[in-house]
Amino acid sequence: MNPEPLWLTFKLATITSVILLVLALPLAYWLAFGKFKGRGIVESLIGMPLVLPPSVIGFYLLLAFSPSYWFGAWIESVFGLRLVFSFPGLVIASVLYSLPFMVYPIRAGLQSLPPSLREASYTLGKNEWETFFKVLLPNCKPAILTAFVITFAHTVGEFGVVLMIGGNIPGVTKVASVAIYNEVEALNYGAANDYAMVLFAITFVILLLVYSVNNRLLRVRQPS
Repeated sequence: MNPEPLWLTFKLATITSVILLVLALPLAYWLAFGKFKGRGIVESLIGMPLVLPPSVIGFYLLLAFSPSYWFGAWIESVFGLRLVFSFPGLVIASVLYSLPFMVYPIRAGLQSLPPSLREASYTLGKNEWETFFKVLLPNCKPAILTAFVITFAHTVGEFGVVLMIGGNIPGVTKVASVAIYNEVEALNYGAANDYAMVLFAITFVILLLVYSVNNRLLRVRQPS
């Protein structure tokens, strides 16, 4: 078994999860407490990856990232970066595809907090962002941890989007899910099983640790 697809998979999942955590925190707060028109449109756009087949999203991203279309051509001319069949393209596609898996759990965690927390913070003279970072987020650790791990695990399991955008380039875009597909297609079931078992074991251990930590955090927050 070549470890390179596994390394690329976990590299992609880590980078995607970190970028999404930074983007999702203010976005989740905005969705949880913001008052604006068009909320349904914004939430629908964010949630599209939950219901659309990955191949549909991958197809439209492939068109958008292609140098034959204006966005891909603009990225290549300005930044000298070709997104199709490249690792940066995989990262951007994974960020878009995994966005709801990071945003929605954090939003749910924020909305589950008692309104008195925000009111008390404002009464003590803290502004909106101080309240968010110093009061609300520390009380949302289980939700943030869950969102991060679900996003990581979801990115590890991506197939349709990464195959459409990245193709099958060893050392560049050939992640573990694509490697498993290739081995099965070549009837190398032993190699496919090796990749699958590694992903299964690592994902199971990560989820087990997260749920254990979350249960401890929830027990600490519950009054005795």
